[in-house]
Amino acid sequence: MPNISSNGITLHYTDTGGEGRPVVLIHGWPLNGRSWADQEGALVDAGYRAIAYDRRGFGSSDKPETGYDYDTMAADLAGLLDGLDLTDVTLVGFSMGGGEVARYLGTHGDARVRSAVLAAAVPPYLLKTDDNPDGGLGDADVQGMIDGVTSDREGFLDQFTTAFFSVDGELAVTEGQRQQALALEAPSSDAALAGCIAAFGRTDFRDDLAKITVPTLVIHGDSDATVPFEVSGKRSAEAISQSTLIVVEKAPHGLNVSHREEFNNALLEFLKD
Repeated sequence: MPNISSNGITLHYTDTGGEGRPVVLIHGWPLNGRSWADQEGALVDAGYRAIAYDRRGFGSSDKPETGYDYDTMAADLAGLLDGLDLTDVTLVGFSMGGGEVARYLGTHGDARVRSAVLAAAVPPYLLKTDDNPDGGLGDADVQGMIDGVTSDREGFLDQFTTAFFSVDGELAVTEGQRQQALALEAPSSDAALAGCIAAFGRTDFRDDLAKITVPTLVIHGDSDATVPFEVSGKRSAEAISQSTLIVVEKAPHGLNVSHREEFNNALLEFLKD
């Protein structure tokens, strides 16, 4: 399992599929790159090269005390793409990973990028402010999440992961799948957990989305209680000039697991273009 030096840290990644067109998979909070297991095989079988990495502070990547802001995390992604010399890339960002996709394209440009996917992603802006009344979170909500994961990490993550995979209070995955997700969350550092909540809860990506000109798939569950479609996916699709929107019926936040077949089919169909 390879590692690469990027932006002053070491990132762990997996790279499968050989010489196929590269698809870089960017995981959500509080998971790691192995959360893409249901997609990697489908991508490789379809002839693509699937690259999934652990964000700083998560999985087997370095766990510094700082750097959990989107400028730094987008620079980490840039280091990965540059270090592996990837071109004609499709960037796929799930949940908070969609923020890295947006900030990377908004800051570093699209010279290496063919297309993008925002999957149940946090852009354009989750925080409710005077100029963003449609945001889904008040600042007290963001701070409450930080306080919750800081004071009772195990209990908070257990509750969060249940909601992550639930529709109307009922799990849309098996208990075994929920436990697998909890196991992926275990290696994350305390600093990363808290720092990333502040990042995805308070970062404004509206200017980044306005700069995206590559074809972009926005895929979101209509029953996502963690990052509601109306707050994020709907608004992102409206803001990106070359967007394609797919709304998955009765899908929770973790739709790449609960609705794996629909998710993979939509992703593979998009990649054909």
